[in-house]
Amino acid sequence: MHCSIRGMLAALALLLLVTPLSAKAEELTGTDVITKMRMRPDGEDRKGTVSMTLVNRRGAKRVRVMEQVAKDYGMDRKAIIVFNEPADVRGTRFLSWTYDEPGRDDDKWLYIPSMKKVRRISGAANNDFFMGSDFTYDDIDMGRRNISKDTHTYLGEESRGSYECWKVESVPVDKDDPVRRRVLWVDKKTCIPVYLEYYTDKGLSRVYEVLELQKQQGFWNVKSSRMRNLETEHQTLMEFGPFVYDRGVDDNLFQVAVLQRG
Repeated sequence: MHCSIRGMLAALALLLLVTPLSAKAEELTGTDVITKMRMRPDGEDRKGTVSMTLVNRRGAKRVRVMEQVAKDYGMDRKAIIVFNEPADVRGTRFLSWTYDEPGRDDDKWLYIPSMKKVRRISGAANNDFFMGSDFTYDDIDMGRRNISKDTHTYLGEESRGSYECWKVESVPVDKDDPVRRRVLWVDKKTCIPVYLEYYTDKGLSRVYEVLELQKQQGFWNVKSSRMRNLETEHQTLMEFGPFVYDRGVDDNLFQVAVLQRG
C-alpha cells in the first residue's frame, strides 16, 4: 500500500514538473507569428494586375492600374510594379529587393518617365507615401518587412471580423522611425495580416484592413484591401486581379537597367 501511494506521489510530482515545461515549450511568441506570416506559401513567383483607387476626404476618386511581378530567392524577394493607367503615371516603375538577412536594408528604386531618371529610395525616404497613396514605400510589399527591424510581442488571440487571429505588437528597433509601433492581427488560417494599426507620437495614424481574401492555384492572397489615413482623412483601396503563380519569371526582369529601358 505504501509503495503504491509512494509511486502515485512520484508520478504526480513528475507530471507537475513536466507539464509547465511542455506548456512553456509550446507557447507562441510574437516573432513566431511574424515568421509564420513571412513564410506562408505563395509560390516561387507570381504575376498579376492591381487597381489602386485614391479617395480624398471629399470622396473624389483617382484610379491607377498597374502590373506587379515578384519572385522569391529563398527568403529574399524581388518585385517590380509597372503603372499602365492613367496617362499621367503610365510607364512609372518601382523595383524592390527585400532581404531576410538581419540588419540588411532593402533596396528600392523608382523610375518616373517625365524625369527620365532612376531615383533610389533609401533611409527616411522609405516613410514617404508611394505615388500619392496612403502606403509608404516601406508598406508596399505588405508582410515583407524584415523581422529584425522590430521587437515583436505576442498579445494573444483575438477575432477581427470573420477572422480568428494572432495579435502582435511590433516596435521598431530604429528609434528614429516615425511609426512608433504597429499592431497586427494575423489570420491563423492563412497567415495573412488582415488588420494593422500604425501609431506615431500623435497616436493612431493609419489603419490597414483586408476586405476580402481569395484562393488561386491553391494559394491564399488578398483580393481587396484598404489603407485609411486618419490624419488626412484620405484612403487607398487596392483590388488585386487574378494572379498566376510559378510560371518561371525571368531573373533579368528585376534589374535596375530595366526600369529606364522598359
